[in-house]
Amino acid sequence: MDLQIALLLGQDGLVNGAIYGLMALALVLVFSVTRVIFIPQGEFVAFGALSLAMLQQGRVPATLWMLCALSLAVLAVEAWRSSRGTAVNWFAALGWCVALPGLAAAMVLLWKPQGLWAQSLTTLLLIAPLGPLLYRLIYRPLAGATTLMLLIVSVALHLVLVGAGLLFFGAEGSRTPAFSEAQFQLGDINISGQFLVVLGVTALLVLVLFVFFERTMVGKALRAVAVNRVGARLMGIPTDMSGDVSFALAAVIGGISGLLIGPITTIYYDTGFLIGLKGFVAAIVGGLASYPIALAGSLLVGQLESFSSFWASAYKEVLVFTLIIPVLWWRSRNSRHVEDEE
Repeated sequence: MDLQIALLLGQDGLVNGAIYGLMALALVLVFSVTRVIFIPQGEFVAFGALSLAMLQQGRVPATLWMLCALSLAVLAVEAWRSSRGTAVNWFAALGWCVALPGLAAAMVLLWKPQGLWAQSLTTLLLIAPLGPLLYRLIYRPLAGATTLMLLIVSVALHLVLVGAGLLFFGAEGSRTPAFSEAQFQLGDINISGQFLVVLGVTALLVLVLFVFFERTMVGKALRAVAVNRVGARLMGIPTDMSGDVSFALAAVIGGISGLLIGPITTIYYDTGFLIGLKGFVAAIVGGLASYPIALAGSLLVGQLESFSSFWASAYKEVLVFTLIIPVLWWRSRNSRHVEDEE
């Protein structure tokens, strides 16, 4: 290895680390608010990239039909809950089940977007409602379940979504066009425009999330739910709505990650699983609680994967996932047990 190879590997690790960082942020957000270890987070990445690829081919993304099916199922569940005397926030339900899916369907079927940016926006409109719809259909009825039970449900949901991805998108992979075809020369290193787009969008998302949690009432409410769910409920914060918002943000982050990674590598229906798992490793480094440490962990995972692909390519996945062992050992030695507040 010489300096040029090391710089190339570092550049590749930085791009991968940025994507894993977005995954880690979404996982920490969902877990801190709902106690759900959201294993299917990677499916949002695959669905986003493959939906954009179908739009580029002039086809209707199969994600639209899944979105419509989930919307009808959630509406049926809400109607059943209302018939049983349970209070239902129909404004929020109609927003997630009718307004956003209707807007996405109108853009796909009527507007038929042309151009990469318009198609990317349409893709995000298709992906964003999937998060809250899955939360309302799968996780909200289990709000009182243990974390282990929620983890088992997440694994089952992951398998269902992978099967749906195979049914909707087929076994063939797809790539999407780069957002920037520019090329820059920095010494002996060639830097692509897409590399800068990935880093720029990641930094912008991190900044937006920071402002959202620090400066907005909704963000502060989510932080309150993450700190003490019972206390937040006593203060009048709707915890169910907090779950909707956290899953919607996770879906948007996953969709954006899919748009960013689509031009870099071929995406298959099950590609999101490994991406999500590596983001989970970064989130574990942050204790599923700290956003800055999770981001630092994602950069560590990206660099470890990149350099291990050079030194021991056959074992790069093993080396990345082995990182969990010392982190868990250290945390078990330096943390105290706290009883679940609920």
